[in-house]
Amino acid sequence: MRVGRAIITIFVTGILLTGIIATTGCAHRYYADDLKPLGEGEQGEHRTVLDDGSVVLEKDRLEITVRPMSVDELNRQFNANTQVGTNPYTWGRSTVFRTDETPERFTVFRVSVKNYEFPKVHLTPTDAYITSSNGRKYYALSYHQLWTYYRSYATGGKGGDTGDTGAERQGARRGNELNEWSARSDLLKRTMYPDDLVFSGQEQEGFLVFRPLDTDVSTITIHIPDVAIRFDYRGEPVEVIDVTAQFDREIGKVYPDGTREPM
Repeated sequence: MRVGRAIITIFVTGILLTGIIATTGCAHRYYADDLKPLGEGEQGEHRTVLDDGSVVLEKDRLEITVRPMSVDELNRQFNANTQVGTNPYTWGRSTVFRTDETPERFTVFRVSVKNYEFPKVHLTPTDAYITSSNGRKYYALSYHQLWTYYRSYATGGKGGDTGDTGAERQGARRGNELNEWSARSDLLKRTMYPDDLVFSGQEQEGFLVFRPLDTDVSTITIHIPDVAIRFDYRGEPVEVIDVTAQFDREIGKVYPDGTREPM
């Protein structure tokens, strides 16, 4: 009887605590709208803000464009992958319980370089980073980092020689998971900004990928440092420029009735 009473007491206490938490600390959740560029007056010299949300740096006939990508845009652009759950940039059509919203898996920017001025230009994508107005910093993720991240989805927990055969013996990978990993990896390789030279008359485009911004981050600056535009006879950079673009988003709290409280 004592054991039974103890169990009932614990059960009732748990219900009460759950009710208290639900009516206090969990009465709201945080939201963040899509990133939008700050005005041209806040972007710096030789920068133009376009209607589609892009920030363009111009140096003579060299243009470097930076644009944030929303979850909806990434899902639409890679719709076939989104439908089968292999879009590496988003959670696909998955939604959060009770909110019916799709969270941000990564913070993604599209970067394009149009070089009609210099013999060659080089931008190192993994040098890019983000700083926020409240002191946070985010570094660009490499293809290898994302490849490794998604590899965990294709690898089971056994590993080694467990006496199984086929895919299970080779890291316990199962066929479907391996195919999904391959599909994600292929799309990343094709669409992330490559670490290549952009020669005169050429254009290059791709994505820079960062971990999701924290819920308290509103204003950010994306930095792409040391973009090489002139080289010596050995191919070493002798002139570089730093590309920056500033963006902002509304953040705040949203309550169960849908009321928003900006922060």
